[in-house]
Amino acid sequence: MDSEELVERLRESGIPEAFYEIAGVHDVPVQPDAFYFLRREADAWAVGLRQRSQDSVIRRFPTEAEACEYLYDTLVQLPAPSSKAAEPLEKLLADPDEIQRQAWADFFRHRGTAGDD
Repeated sequence: MDSEELVERLRESGIPEAFYEIAGVHDVPVQPDAFYFLRREADAWAVGLRQRSQDSVIRRFPTEAEACEYLYDTLVQLPAPSSKAAEPLEKLLADPDEIQRQAWADFFRHRGTAGDD
């Protein structure tokens, strides 16, 4: 399996796209606090975890196929996220005006003013 096939298989398996980044093939659409990555290094393929802007390599592999298999196996074993939690986020991200409205509402609520304008 290569990187492109890995992305196809992960999509078919229903793995959320925000869970992984494959250098040159798939970028994380919205950067969460943590996600897995696969990338080519000078003499190896690295699989790691990016948490709070810090990369930690979990394992290095001599071939792309081995790294892809490892990352696939890792991601399909993760517990599935609650679809109810993702629905409001997906709706919110689809409507930038709503993002701004909610941000102002939160701002005014924390200041203790109405802010309905």
